[in-house]
Amino acid sequence: MSNQNEAIPAPSPEDGEVPVSGNAFVRALKWIGLTIAMGLAIHSIFIAYYGQYVNPEMIRAGALFLCAVVVVFTSPLANEKIFSGAALGMLAWAIDFALAANLGFACLNFLNKIDDIENLVVNFSTLDQWSALMAIVALLEFTRRTFGFILAAVGGLSLLYCLFGQDLPWFFRHSGFSLELTMEIIWYGLQGVFGFPTGIVVLLVFIFIVFGALLEGTGAGNVMIRMALAATSRTRGGPAHSAIIASSIFGMSSGSVTANVVGTGAVTIPLIKRRGFKPEFAGAVEAAASTGGQLMPPVMGAAAFLMTQLAGESYQTICIAALVPALLYYASLFVATGQEARRIGLKPYAKGERPKLEPGDGLKSLMFFLPLVAIIVTLGMGRSPSMAGFWAVVVTIISAFALNPALRKDPKQLIIALAKGGVAGSRIMMAVGSIGVMIGVFELTGLGLKFATQVALLGEQTLFIALLLAAASCLVLGMGMPTLPAYLIVVLVLGLAMKKLGLPDLSVHLFVFYFGVLSAITPPVALAAVAAAPIAGGEPIRTGITALRLSLVGFIIPFVFVYEPSLLLVYDDFSLADFIWILFRLCLGVWLLTTAMSGFEMNKLPIWSRLLRLIAGFAMLVVIWELQVAAVAVGIALIVIEAMKSRRIAAEAQSASANT
Repeated sequence: MSNQNEAIPAPSPEDGEVPVSGNAFVRALKWIGLTIAMGLAIHSIFIAYYGQYVNPEMIRAGALFLCAVVVVFTSPLANEKIFSGAALGMLAWAIDFALAANLGFACLNFLNKIDDIENLVVNFSTLDQWSALMAIVALLEFTRRTFGFILAAVGGLSLLYCLFGQDLPWFFRHSGFSLELTMEIIWYGLQGVFGFPTGIVVLLVFIFIVFGALLEGTGAGNVMIRMALAATSRTRGGPAHSAIIASSIFGMSSGSVTANVVGTGAVTIPLIKRRGFKPEFAGAVEAAASTGGQLMPPVMGAAAFLMTQLAGESYQTICIAALVPALLYYASLFVATGQEARRIGLKPYAKGERPKLEPGDGLKSLMFFLPLVAIIVTLGMGRSPSMAGFWAVVVTIISAFALNPALRKDPKQLIIALAKGGVAGSRIMMAVGSIGVMIGVFELTGLGLKFATQVALLGEQTLFIALLLAAASCLVLGMGMPTLPAYLIVVLVLGLAMKKLGLPDLSVHLFVFYFGVLSAITPPVALAAVAAAPIAGGEPIRTGITALRLSLVGFIIPFVFVYEPSLLLVYDDFSLADFIWILFRLCLGVWLLTTAMSGFEMNKLPIWSRLLRLIAGFAMLVVIWELQVAAVAVGIALIVIEAMKSRRIAAEAQSASANT
């Protein structure tokens, strides 16, 4: 088992380094793009400390354009197979330059007209309208090449709906809007592309994306993986359990499920397979664990800070509310992995085979923990989340140079990490700009209010059915998107609908956030599973289905904290007795559902026991007290019966061994 201690590979440099081979023109443009990306990363650090140094519209427009340039130069259209060949490659670059140039012109035009719009004295020429429309098309195209077809298609369909939706049936029909009015709201106003979400990304989110990139680039992530491997060496799951721990810690700050899967999975997935797990299970564990990292305080993939702005709650309140549900999610994942290891007959490592820490790893772990402490202390002092991000970055850089000799020998890794952070932030900016198109459409057409009204009418009949509809909508809307855009889009579409059901704001935001995040492991898209499957050598859909099974409790918990608000700890009517009762039922339910899904407890479970466990596990979470008590009694009885059966089998085996 010496392979357990083999060196952990460095993060992939593809987004932060200039390729050493290839066309000189392409290398030069990528170098320019990465330089701009590094500048954007440094700008995010500057603005986190000093705040807005010019008017916000100028910052938003300038950042959007520069981020688009970064995307063009680092992810050019010429990279796609359809444009292979010199002539088609030149055409692709011509298209990219035209799109970027028009986007720059439209951003400048927005700045020139913003004062006139606020004073209601603006008039848009045909050139103004069409340049804005083509800028939106460019934004959608840049989103497509960075995050895939789904988000770009949603933004494009929203734009088409605004322009032609007057011919649609039912509540989708609107009164009709001209191109001029559409562009006035979506592009030239502050309700669309340059609205509140774009400002939040520039002022708040970008700094935490850079923070995550620095953590990875300075070697903190690798140290955490080694520590997780050593910490779980005595468990049956071994590296599978270490993947859960490492991904929960690293994922909460990375801001991207797929980045977490690729970053930690490149190390943990091969080790999980080597331990004896099937490829699909190995990929599913990493996908589920990486997804859960976005749910874990204190950073929650930077969504916690976005939620403070959108939900109107303090950062401390959001972290406290999110803590118990996140711990329950990971507890269920840990149990499910341990049960699978038991089912296939794995034993803990022998003492001599256990992975060991490298000299100095304990001290190097401070590279990860000190920045988190800086975030918590800064926020505890009453400073802003962006200031917390600033000090997290500063502490990350200082501690990395102080504790990591490899970084002192090769400080270029810090520059590469900054460039990676700038590239990642630029991509997020494209996605949020596309979501701004949707925001403008919803503002103009009133579609969000219409949808909210329909859900509220359904909720008058039964809250549970309305919540099911909302959850399904969140899963669909969040598919194929990174955490922050997924959260933004589901809050945009469903936030008002959920509030109309009479639910507290924080419960609404956490509910839609959970399902937006869990869309990453929901087939058929299952972005996290798709990222994990090639590393594991498994089939993506099967990996996604396995991840879905492992994460079943994560789909149940949001319903529980809607009906049982004591689980969130922060409401005025919090009851300790209610909290203990729901926590006990959830822990028992997690065990029953996990063993039912795996078909194994101490021994293989018969079909009748699995069915009863499923029924009891769900029934004890229903809000009918008598049903809860009955289900708890049945669940305990099932566990006792299985324990007695296991003892009997063990005694018979011991007796047979003695007789032989």
